[in-house]
Formats: sequence, C-alpha cells, structure tokens
Amino acid sequence: MDTQIALTTGGGRDLFAAIERADLAASTRQQYRKALAGYINSGGALTDVDALAEHAGTLSQSGRAFLKAAVRLWTAGLSGELKGGATPENLPQVQAALYRLEAIETAIAVSKSKGVKAHTWLTQADVRRLLATCDTEVSGLRDRVVLGLLVAAGLRRQEAAMLTFDDVKVQPVANRMRTVLAVKGKGAKDRIVPISDSLGNALRHWGELVGDGRVCRRLTKRKGIGDALSPVGVFNIVRRHGEMMDKPELAPHDLRRTYAQLGYEAGVPITQISILLGHANVATTQRYLNLELDLETTASDFVPFE
Repeated sequence: MDTQIALTTGGGRDLFAAIERADLAASTRQQYRKALAGYINSGGALTDVDALAEHAGTLSQSGRAFLKAAVRLWTAGLSGELKGGATPENLPQVQAALYRLEAIETAIAVSKSKGVKAHTWLTQADVRRLLATCDTEVSGLRDRVVLGLLVAAGLRRQEAAMLTFDDVKVQPVANRMRTVLAVKGKGAKDRIVPISDSLGNALRHWGELVGDGRVCRRLTKRKGIGDALSPVGVFNIVRRHGEMMDKPELAPHDLRRTYAQLGYEAGVPITQISILLGHANVATTQRYLNLELDLETTASDFVPFE
C-alpha cells in the first residue's frame, strides 16, 4: 500500500465506512457521522492535525467527544491496513504513517468531568406525578407506556424505541406468571428484564390497540397510530411530560437512573440492578446510584445558618 495515498484518502475507502462497520447503537452512529461530516464539510482534512485541533476547539464537550471517537475508528482501521501491508522495503514509510495517525488521534482534546455530578432522580411521589400527566386519550396511553419502559423497566431510550411486541413475553415464576422484556441492549448484548404486573397490563392493553410491530409508535396528525417512534421521539415525550410536572430538563436517562435508585432503596441488590440495566460492571451502576454521596445527612445540616 502507498502510505501517502493511505493517509490522504483513507486507503481508498469511504471515510465513514469504519463508523458503519462498528458495533454502535444507531443514535451513536448518527452522532459520529454528524461530527465527522461537520469537519469534512468545513473544508478540513483528517490528515491536517492543526486544522482538526482548531475545529475541535469550536465544538461543545460532547461534540469533541463524538468527533474524537469517529476519528479514532478511522485511524484504527487505517492503522490495521498499513501494518498488514508493511514490507521490508516500505517499513520506514509505514512507521512514519503510523506516527502521523497517532498525532491525528491526539489532536482532539476531551477533558473528562471530575467529582460527583448532581444527577436527577425522581421519588416515588414524583413518578406518580409524572404518570398522572398522561391522559386516557390515545396519545396519553402511548406516552404512559413509553415512560413506563424507561422508569419502570430501566430501558435506554434506544432500547425502548427498538422494543417490539414479540419482545414482550410471559414466563412462569413459582406459582404465577411474570411478564418479561427481551431487550436488545447496547453492544449487541441481550438481556431479560422482568417487569411489574401493572406495566405488563399497560403493554397488553396498548398492544390490543396497536397490533404487532414496535411498541413505541408515533401518532399521526389526526391522532392515529403511525409507525415506529424514533429515540428522539422518546426524548421529546419525556421532556414534554417533565415540563408538565415542573421538571423541564427531565431526560430519559434520569428515568433510567430513577429505576435503579428506587430499586436499590427498596432493597434490590446492586448486582441484580446492574444486570437489569445491562451494565458491564457494577462500578457503572454505582455511579448511577451515587453511593459515595450521602444525601440524607450532610455537613450543612449542622451549620447554624438561621
């Protein structure tokens, strides 16, 4: 392989090919493509380290993170091609190209937040208030199911959007039947999520109105039931009902954290919660619960500020 051609054109490949091949959620893939397209459309070249760093400096923290991840996928694929095409004759050129790729990867600086964030969790009373904002019209029934998949099953918004009625199953447990969700999770990791009878009944009732296919559906202008609802549509439903209960910044992940927090407070073991959420390790679940911060008692309680 000509190393100069490889660095200039990506080895003759579409610059977005690495993103398409990667095991990513659809929403993540879209963000990577958007970030990369933004830089390419600005006239920048991926091989121009200075231009890449300058462009990254104009982006938000999340924008820089998406661009860095997209560039890393491209450089990783190209690095593999360069190493695979190395020969004794072109080894110095290959090594030089690999150093250049390392420089491209480090051109985008993304600082990680430190300390403890003030995440949003809802209390049981808050959850009741949230669900009470859903009326008995078709839109209200739909929204209640969508909210339930997030706050009462702990699904990610992408997982909720992809869930089908075929994924809603009933399994025997001791002397009763339990409704479970067969969830296609992040990183192609499948998991089973048992749900409450009330959420199971809501899904069955909604299924009688909708039929088969996706559980989360968009509504037509005449309030008819349309096709699949996108993850953005799930986000908008949460935001709209959050505004109705004076929590305008409420997001789907806040409901997922609430699911974990209320379960933990009720005595569900953290290892079980981690499995239900589809986390790779318990450390991630601990960050959801913010166990290091005692919100019940704090030093401020003992300061005589009156």
